[in-house]
This record gives sequence, structure tokens and C-alpha cells, in this order.
Amino acid sequence: MKLQRVLQYAQQLLTDAIEVGDTVVDATAGNGHDTLFLAQLVGDDGQVFAFDVQKSAVDATLYRLLDNALEHRALVLHTGHEHVAKHVQKPVTAAIFNLGYLPGSDHDIITKPNTTILAITDLLQLLKIGGIIVLVIYHGHPGGKEERDAVIEYVSHLPQKYVHVLKYEFLNQQNDPPFIIALEKMKELPTDIKTRL
Repeated sequence: MKLQRVLQYAQQLLTDAIEVGDTVVDATAGNGHDTLFLAQLVGDDGQVFAFDVQKSAVDATLYRLLDNALEHRALVLHTGHEHVAKHVQKPVTAAIFNLGYLPGSDHDIITKPNTTILAITDLLQLLKIGGIIVLVIYHGHPGGKEERDAVIEYVSHLPQKYVHVLKYEFLNQQNDPPFIIALEKMKELPTDIKTRL
């Protein structure tokens, strides 16, 4: 057996969860790689909702989809993932986050703990039973460790009968390597979960 690298493992988790016709979320569209990957998985009857606060990321994602003739499978929104509940009303099978900053862009524009946790909370309500949220956490930049710690604190207190929480990381790699937190919804959460945590 070979250990999968972090991004390979993230894609494997998504591949195992998603079927043709599903509704899925790319919470941080970035350069569009995950949005394209999700669009390939959901087929013509599925839909991807992709979110990003940067216009350059929205444009890059749209171009990537157009280059692959898959733009009809995705709605790319120029807004933050904390607004997911305003835009997605269908049950969601899977979601992915890449926390940090957009590669090749302004490193001062980063994901933030409060908006990330709000998005996770809303997605947990939207998620189908057996659905999954994958968080790829980059934490080597200013602000990254604060977000990492806040997310770990939040997900560590999710009740295990409702959500299974996995952490996947390489312990002997240097320079703050990214790692994965994956959440699998086991049963419907109480609607007041926000106030319980």
C-alpha cells in the first residue's frame, strides 16, 4: 500500500462520495481545479456551486470550465463561502475547502476562521446522510495557524453520533505541510447545533 499525498487523498474521498446527478460545493474555487474535478464527477444531471471572494479566481474557474466544455455543470459565485446557505437549497453530497490564500495572488487575502466555521456549520445542515466535507488546511502563512486552530477546535466538539471527524496528515514533513480534516455526516444534526458548540 502506498500512502496517498494530501491532495490525492482529498480527491479520493470526493470520488468515493459523489455520484452522477449529485449537488456539490467548492467552497474556495481558487484557480478552478477542484471545481473542474467536481464537475467531472457530477455529470450533466449534477451541479457544482463554487464560491470565491476574488474576481480573478471566479474568472480563472470559469475559463477552466469553458476550456473543458463543462461550464453548464457549475454555478461560479463571486461571494464568500459563508453565504452558502443563501445560494444552495438542495441537499449536498460533498464539499471541499482549500483554506489559505489563492496561489499566485495577494497573500493578504486569506480564508478566515469565522467565515470558514459558519460555512462548515451551514454545510453540515445541507449535507446528506453519508455526505462528506473535505478541508485541505494550508497553515504556513500569516493567519493560517489561527484559522487551523479555530477549525480544529470547532470540529473536535462536533458530537460523534452526528459527525465523524478525521484528520489526515504527514507528521515528519517540514515547513507546515497541508493536512486534511474530513467530516462525514452520520445523522441529521439538531437545528440549534450552532448554539450548542
